[in-house]
Amino acid sequence: MNNKRTKKIFWAILALGLLGLVINMPQNIPIKIHWWKINQEYDLKKPKIDFSWGNFNFKKDLDLKYGLDLAGGVRLLFEIDSSEINQEDKDKATVSLKENIERRVNIFGLSEANVQILKEEESDRLIVELPGIEDIDQAASLMGQTAKLEFFGEVEIPPEATESATVYDLFSKETGLTGSNLTKSDVVINNNTGKAEVALEFDETGAKLFEKATQDMIGKRIAIFLDSGLVTFPTVNDVIKDGKAIISGNFDLKEAKSLSAQLNAGALPMPIKLISQDKIGATLGKDSIKKGLRAGMVGLIILAMFMIGNYGRLGLIANIGLLVYGLITLSLYRLIPITLTFPGIVGFILSIGMAVDSNILIFERMKEELRKGRPWSVAMELGFGKAWDSIKDANVCTLITGLILFNPLNWKFLNSSGMVRGFAVTLLLGIGISLFTGIVVTRNLLRMFAKEKQS
Repeated sequence: MNNKRTKKIFWAILALGLLGLVINMPQNIPIKIHWWKINQEYDLKKPKIDFSWGNFNFKKDLDLKYGLDLAGGVRLLFEIDSSEINQEDKDKATVSLKENIERRVNIFGLSEANVQILKEEESDRLIVELPGIEDIDQAASLMGQTAKLEFFGEVEIPPEATESATVYDLFSKETGLTGSNLTKSDVVINNNTGKAEVALEFDETGAKLFEKATQDMIGKRIAIFLDSGLVTFPTVNDVIKDGKAIISGNFDLKEAKSLSAQLNAGALPMPIKLISQDKIGATLGKDSIKKGLRAGMVGLIILAMFMIGNYGRLGLIANIGLLVYGLITLSLYRLIPITLTFPGIVGFILSIGMAVDSNILIFERMKEELRKGRPWSVAMELGFGKAWDSIKDANVCTLITGLILFNPLNWKFLNSSGMVRGFAVTLLLGIGISLFTGIVVTRNLLRMFAKEKQS
């Protein structure tokens, strides 16, 4: 690779490392300068991501999110009122309620929240455990609201208002239809196409309202909102008089089931009443967390010392690459964001071990080439090339394992525990970033080192 390109990549890596350093700096760093006639004290504050462009506003919280085992949180217990639900629809309504609560939990960015249905003889209970919540009353209020399902028709937007129009402006025609008019929603398979579709069935009042809405909206779209969030906006092809409609599209079975559950969350409202709310401490305890983190830090320090002791300047460069890896990984944890649990931290440390393993394979291959009398720069390039197959195979196997643990398709025969998934997410993300830092960052730094070695 030519020197100019090597230098450009080096400066890009340096900028990426500095950006990661800024993102991961503490909220406030007190700076005190008392020297000669200078007496200054001020707090260096972490910059915030908060900007606007026209009607677009973007604001991002860069704090790390912690799970129940690390930060504790709040436990809410609700009583489910199923008195208005037919017995045959009760199970479906309960599933819809659970999924609707889980969707609302995502408003808080709590991917590690725990939502459970506790079945009892007299009445069912809903348990919601939220990590790191400060405003308990707001959380309890949001959880307790019954799902609100609304139908709005498409309207014409004037050309001059197109740029500033929102989805609520585009779909603002009142239809009078609400979730109380929707009897149920089911997934059906089209016999002609074999594709999954979502069937809707309205009550008598809803059927009349839906007939009028479809009559007015031929060729246009009717949007369906759940808790003010847009669910879908199918196009009306025909007037529907019997109160039974089909939403067709390029759904797979999983997407169709998800849409049906969202609609049922409003079609089968089951009020819930807050019985109790309690603050819960970190399940592991502060002492266990401190000891675990201390063990991880000791391991990393020993690892860094081993790399320098065994490989000299090569090991030092590998450690710099690992530092860049850590900054990038923690930055993504903050930006995505990822809720960190203790198993997640273990996944992060394990991925660091995988990154070091890649460097060791590369360095040992380089040694072999140097023993054959190759020039240093040639030995370095051959070392990377020959080690790549082993690195690729090892990381692909770990990626497959991580995907099985994460279970993205929610297969019933695999584990779907939040803790296990937290471990899998950090492991998968760490492997991807470690490949980047090993192949791009460390390799570029070694090219700079090779240039210095030859001069």
